[in-house]
Amino acid sequence: MSRTFRVFINGFGRIGRTLFRQIMYGGSGLEIVGINDIASLDICAYLLRYDSVYGPFPSKVDAGKGWIELNHHRIAFSNLRDLRDLDLSGVDVVLECTGRALTQTIAEAGLDAGARAVLVSGPSPAAETTVVRGVNEQELRAARIVSNASCTTNAIAPLLRKLDLGLGIEKAHVTTIHCYTGSQPTVDAPGLSPERSRAAAVSMIPTTTSAAEQVIGVLPEFQGRLSMAAVRVPCLSVSAIDAVIQTCEDLQQPVIEFLREAFEDSPLIGLTDDPCVSTDFRARPESLVLALRETMTIGSRQLRLLGWYDNEWGFSARMIETARRMAARSDPVA
Repeated sequence: MSRTFRVFINGFGRIGRTLFRQIMYGGSGLEIVGINDIASLDICAYLLRYDSVYGPFPSKVDAGKGWIELNHHRIAFSNLRDLRDLDLSGVDVVLECTGRALTQTIAEAGLDAGARAVLVSGPSPAAETTVVRGVNEQELRAARIVSNASCTTNAIAPLLRKLDLGLGIEKAHVTTIHCYTGSQPTVDAPGLSPERSRAAAVSMIPTTTSAAEQVIGVLPEFQGRLSMAAVRVPCLSVSAIDAVIQTCEDLQQPVIEFLREAFEDSPLIGLTDDPCVSTDFRARPESLVLALRETMTIGSRQLRLLGWYDNEWGFSARMIETARRMAARSDPVA
């Protein structure tokens, strides 16, 4: 008989709160035993109660000194900069969502506090391995600090792997059309680059994407065959990928027929025949949903695909699945 695994959320920002919503909706096999964030408890509770993307939390949210409560269920809340000041013994996985786990010292703080493993919600050079569902789950093994890669990597890598196995990819270029994020300013202000210094909600902003390196990291066979670019767009949520793919040989069947056969029962790559726009994909759990109406072929060896992904909700769904697998690795009854 499987048991419910104990997780601790460190960092209660966009991903931390999205994880919280999904886990508390039930069925994840995870129990949140604590939350830590350097922001005030009152603000964190308020941002959980009201969300500009996903709407009000579906049950009453209360907060008191050192706790958040939902339907008479209290969860401990702390305001610490260093997890080592907590006792996390008995915690199966720390969901590290601060965006700061880029060094070994920060990434392993949850382990030092007594937790069994740490799952980082983004790329991290301090991780022992990076795992993307549908690509390299076997790399999980006994790693105690694991990166869940990026939302765009989770969207693109499983698609490229399946297409390469089924059609053979000679080369591909992928543009991610990404909603703006908290890393961008709301008004023009000095940033990481001239373009990323411009106001996020008024312009389409060409930029780079960390997914280029991340995809090659989990699919090294694509080295020299894949290029990527990004455009940040003034949308609050949901992103898209636009992929142009050159196959190694002539296509032997209609592309849409191949996509239906390849992804019909996939929990990671969804399909839609409907004429949709980005907001239609809020809170979709898949890593990517292919818009079949937008599929095009040019000649016998080139195709274009468009896919949508909720860069917060879908990514968090993958993180929950990986956390459950990490917790179950050495559990005698899982």
